[in-house]
Amino acid sequence: MLNILAHPNRTDYASHYHFRLPWWKRGIDIMVSLSACLVLTPLMLIVAVLIKLDSKGPVFYRSKRVGTNYRIFDMYKFRTMSTKADQLLKAMASQNIYGDEVGAEAESLYAVGETSNLCEACQQAGSACQRLLFDEDRYVCERQYLQRASEGVAFLKFRNDPRITRLGGFLRNSSIDELPQLVNILIGDMSLVGNRPLPLYEAEKLTTNESVKRFAGPSGLTGLWQVKKRGKGEAFMNEQERIALDIEYVETFSFRRDMNIIYKTIFSLWQKENV
Repeated sequence: MLNILAHPNRTDYASHYHFRLPWWKRGIDIMVSLSACLVLTPLMLIVAVLIKLDSKGPVFYRSKRVGTNYRIFDMYKFRTMSTKADQLLKAMASQNIYGDEVGAEAESLYAVGETSNLCEACQQAGSACQRLLFDEDRYVCERQYLQRASEGVAFLKFRNDPRITRLGGFLRNSSIDELPQLVNILIGDMSLVGNRPLPLYEAEKLTTNESVKRFAGPSGLTGLWQVKKRGKGEAFMNEQERIALDIEYVETFSFRRDMNIIYKTIFSLWQKENV
C-alpha cells in the first residue's frame, strides 16, 4: 500500500497545522448523536437482526479511514456485503479482458527507473513523471499509478456487484448503513458535518499543499459537496470539484453553515425516499 506519511517528499503542511474542533461544534455533535442513538436504537436492532438473517457474517463493517489532521480511525457501518466479497471480487476480475498478464505488464510501466527517474510509460510518451510516490521499496509515477487504479475501479463499478447482499442494496440506497457512524461522532472520531473521512488509498493520493488542506478541518457524516451535488440534481461530481468544496468548507465553516447543510441533507434524504 502506498503511504504518503512515509514518503520522503511528503508535504509538511498538515504537520504544521493542528485543527481543534470548536466547543460549539463538539457540543452539537454530542447532543445530536446521543439523541439519535437513543431514538434510533429500535430501528438499528431490527436492522441488525435482518442482517444476521439475510447472510452469514458480522452485523457491522469496520474500515480504516483518514480524518482530521490525518488521524486514522475505524469507521463503522452496517455490513452490506457478503463475507466472501474478496473471492467474488477475484472472480469478477478474472473475467476482465485486461487480465492478470496485462495488469502485470502495466504495473511495470509505472515503476520509476533507478537511473532515468522516469517510468517506462512516460518515457514512451516523451513526458516527465507527474510526481513520485513511494510504494514499499520503489518509486512509482503518480500519473500512471492513478490511471491504472481508476481503470481497475471503473471496470467493476458499472456492473451488477454480486458482493452486495439482498438487504445491502436497500441499506445503501436509504443510507441506513451509515447509522453506526453516530457512534463515531459520539466518541469524537468525526463530526456531524464535515469532509468525508477517506479510505487510506484515497488519502494517499492527496499529496500537494493545496489538497491536504481538506484534512485541516472537521471530518463528518455529511458535508458541503454532498448537499451541493444533490441540490443541483447532478449525477456526477469529479474529484477536483469535491476537493475544492472540501477546502471551501474548511475555510468557511460556521454554526449557520452547518445548520444549513444538516437541513439540506435531511431534505435530500426525504426527497430521495419519495422519488
